[in-house]
Amino acid sequence: MLLAFAAALPAAKNLEIYFIDVEGGQSTLFVAPSGETLLMDTGYGGFNGRDPGRILAAAKAAGVKKIDYLVLSHYHKDHVGGLYDVAAKLPIRNFIDHGPNTETDKDSKVRYNMYSAISAKGTRMTVKPGDTIPIKDLEVRVLAGAGDTIGTALPGGGQANPECASFQPDPDEETNENQQSLGLLITYGDFRILDLGDLTTSREHSLVCPANKIGTVDVFVASHHMGAAANTPQLVHAIHPKVAMSNNGPRKGGKPAAWQTLHDTPGLEDIWQLHYAIASDKDQNSPDTFLANVDEICQGKWLRLTAEKDGSFTVFNSRNKFEKSYGR
Repeated sequence: MLLAFAAALPAAKNLEIYFIDVEGGQSTLFVAPSGETLLMDTGYGGFNGRDPGRILAAAKAAGVKKIDYLVLSHYHKDHVGGLYDVAAKLPIRNFIDHGPNTETDKDSKVRYNMYSAISAKGTRMTVKPGDTIPIKDLEVRVLAGAGDTIGTALPGGGQANPECASFQPDPDEETNENQQSLGLLITYGDFRILDLGDLTTSREHSLVCPANKIGTVDVFVASHHMGAAANTPQLVHAIHPKVAMSNNGPRKGGKPAAWQTLHDTPGLEDIWQLHYAIASDKDQNSPDTFLANVDEICQGKWLRLTAEKDGSFTVFNSRNKFEKSYGR
């Protein structure tokens, strides 16, 4: 009887994260055990509704019918462009951003005005480093935003970072909306995932030098689409992830230097990529099993990560049905 009763109980819900292929932009859907949802960015607009269509398909696969929190890391077209079409099909309750747009060209103004008009239909919140986003069952902490980062170490952080002495500032570092990106640390029980949007080297440096304010994480979403102007050894060695997730496109991001830094990080087991990076050779792309899309013209397959409260997690590739589990 006890066995029969146990079999009748519903399975415990876990945190599910869908990494959606928006061709080198970003859109990541978090579904908390409570059912509350967070969507980080909306990919590109245009392309006959390609990216909003893929976001809606992932939401359907996840059983999601509304977005409780939309987090816009920043206002570049590969992060906010798909918002109009997503909002037309999927209700959004709360809109979270870093504040006003810092770029003043015509296209940037158009995108920001679109965001302002749509966000006025819900609740809009501007957050700063140290703030939290109130999602049941998760701790969603803002580590960076509007060009600033947290000033004090988080619990589990604060260790001196010996690699900071070898840090070399990038003389060509961008000074645009990328530097304004919101960066999030999302915690579910013992599981931690870090997503710093399109932050580049100097902001990474301020988070982990001279001391690592973050501590360690299980999963790192490679910054700036796994770009060369981010993902420094000072950051990735300090946070010591087991897995890196890359939202690169076939010809955007997925840079060989960034891939190699991640690959060589002590303790890192795998790099999962949304696309095979055409500009890199085979030795600086992950094996086929870890690639959601292998052809330049693709079906936009997603990767799904399922995390349990004890910190263990599984990643599933929707293209080839390959799945791998990672323990504590």
